[in-house]
Amino acid sequence: MKTIMLVLMGTLLLSACNTMAGMGQDVSAAGSAVSNAADDVKAKM
Repeated sequence: MKTIMLVLMGTLLLSACNTMAGMGQDVSAAGSAVSNAADDVKAKM
């Protein structure tokens, strides 16, 4: 029983890491988009 619980907990932890990594990439992409938009506005001034 303990083995099954450890395997399930390990699986959940690994899937959470992948989810957080994906979220980090999304936030990074959004930051790059904002930065590029700011650069475009600055260039037009």
